[in-house]
Amino acid sequence: MILIADGGSTKADWIALDDNKKELFRTRTKGLNPAILSQKELYDRIIDNFEITKQEEKVEEIYFYGAGCGTPEPTALLKKVFESIFVNAKVAVEEDMLAAVYAASAGKESIVCILGTGSNSCYYDGEKAHQNVASLGYILMDEASGNYFGKRLIIDYFYNKMPQNIAKKFETTYDVTPDEIKLNLYQKESPNAYLGNFAEFMFEFKESDYIHQILEEGFSTFFEYRILPYKKPMSIPIYFIGSIAYFFESILQEVAEKYGLKVTGILRRPIDNLIAYHQK
Repeated sequence: MILIADGGSTKADWIALDDNKKELFRTRTKGLNPAILSQKELYDRIIDNFEITKQEEKVEEIYFYGAGCGTPEPTALLKKVFESIFVNAKVAVEEDMLAAVYAASAGKESIVCILGTGSNSCYYDGEKAHQNVASLGYILMDEASGNYFGKRLIIDYFYNKMPQNIAKKFETTYDVTPDEIKLNLYQKESPNAYLGNFAEFMFEFKESDYIHQILEEGFSTFFEYRILPYKKPMSIPIYFIGSIAYFFESILQEVAEKYGLKVTGILRRPIDNLIAYHQK
């Protein structure tokens, strides 16, 4: 059995293939970001999924593409956790950016971007992926991501910058007491995923001028920091992966046009295209 997974900070999508690369089942776990989570939490989140662990001795190969897997130490940590559970498996752990390239580019030159709980981009030359800057995560970077917008909403709410009708809905939708927010941000695990949950609130008010402005500013920052520095011709396709890009496609295209660019395609989840890549 082969397990293939696309893992973000919020959730990870898994597909199992048999020896003939035919699909056996699909399942989902909580996010498995080794740059944020402890070894125990990573372990617990995997074994909590019975669909996966009941097959632990049958699994011979694991290909995991995940957020937080772009540097050696967290990658080695997650690999160690997998090897402790799937004792017969050969394990490969790569960053989620590579999964996005495999899913979107069709093997051709392109710029591929992620806008989910976190954000990132790369230039793919048809053989290798190149990044203009290393990703430093949700505190310093992740422009236009779910956690980026979640942070902005919380700040605007507390500074009374949020329109009154939206603020009332915001405070009835979430527990916005200072102690609760600080507990989740500074004491609990996965603060980036916690912030990302607030971004879902924007879907309901995406037609409002306030939410439109927030999205436009965030997307503009992403283009300026994560796309324009590659200095590639406008003819090169630009692809986006992730729920933020998917649900706010019209505003994303609007911002792209301001820079004389066009978003070629958007995938909410790359897992299906990723499977096709491995089946080849």
